[in-house]
Amino acid sequence: MKRNIIITGGAGFIGSHVVRLFVNKYPQYRIINVDKLTYAGNLLNLKDIEGRPNYSFVKADICDFDTMLSLVKDNSVDGIIHLAAESHVDRSIRDPFTFARTNVLGTLSLLQAAKAVWEPMGWKSAGGQECRFYHISTDEVYGALEMDGGFFTEDRAYQPHSPYSASKASSDHFVRAYHDTYGMPTVVTNCSNNYGPNQFPEKLIPLFINNIRHRRPLPVYGKGENVRDWLYVVDHARAIDLIFHEGAVAETYNIGGCNEWKNIDLVRLLIKVTDRLLGRPEGADDDLITYVKDRAGHDLRYAIDASKLQRELGWKPSLDFEEGLEKTVRWYLENQDWLDGVTSGAYMDYYQKMYGSR
Repeated sequence: MKRNIIITGGAGFIGSHVVRLFVNKYPQYRIINVDKLTYAGNLLNLKDIEGRPNYSFVKADICDFDTMLSLVKDNSVDGIIHLAAESHVDRSIRDPFTFARTNVLGTLSLLQAAKAVWEPMGWKSAGGQECRFYHISTDEVYGALEMDGGFFTEDRAYQPHSPYSASKASSDHFVRAYHDTYGMPTVVTNCSNNYGPNQFPEKLIPLFINNIRHRRPLPVYGKGENVRDWLYVVDHARAIDLIFHEGAVAETYNIGGCNEWKNIDLVRLLIKVTDRLLGRPEGADDDLITYVKDRAGHDLRYAIDASKLQRELGWKPSLDFEEGLEKTVRWYLENQDWLDGVTSGAYMDYYQKMYGSR
């Protein structure tokens, strides 16, 4: 079966893993990677597949409705997997307008472009395949849990606490509204914290690996007691593949690692693993831990109940956290040129050669 699929944000962390999976697994599909190439987008993440005949890249802003409409129409697109988003909470606190524009208006632009092309065809492709708009969201839209307060399930009411999570909650509502109002075949997933190779080093795990490597301070918010559920990015990509193909229309699926860690416990484990792989005594860099003023509106605990996805579609994480974390640390230490290029900004030279500017 042939399909023409747009994956937005495909040069980013999660998106690049999804693009790679689809390009390699489905040579009969045409995969169109649409990314604006903001600071977190990096086409070097996809150097290994950039020459594949079923892959193409388009540098574009999802808020540009005319361009999105042309892409969907001119390429006979019958599937959109939407990952493009601003995602760093601290940045959203400093600049909420950018998050509202990209996460809300960008999603609306894509929805309206898809509607304009798909609705006149009865939400079917020329070959009779049902079209699908798959929107990837976050567990942060649900708010916060008490330490013994159960888990986020798909029917939990939304209660976002940051500009980032508020923007994602709004985009989720738009996607569901397009199904309820127009009949668009949609699906939404809410995932927990992702970790793994190619993550932009403003996020905790790659930032701290790099800081441990250079013996720089490890800033921990508050007392480090906030709890997060961690999901290996390759397992997330596997879940997206499964849900895109087999998930029920208009359903929501939570994707989690079933893997809760207090931030301070995670940091200590990360130090232990990184020290060992650097040939240092385990825990030698514990003195780098530095407690800093807590983030505004910092949610105490997130924890995903992924039982619906496991029960209905048979997905489950492939790695336990200790194994996944060691693979992750090893990748960053073995790809120090990638890490140094991102932290220095040198990766932008690649785009200047291709496009003239960022």
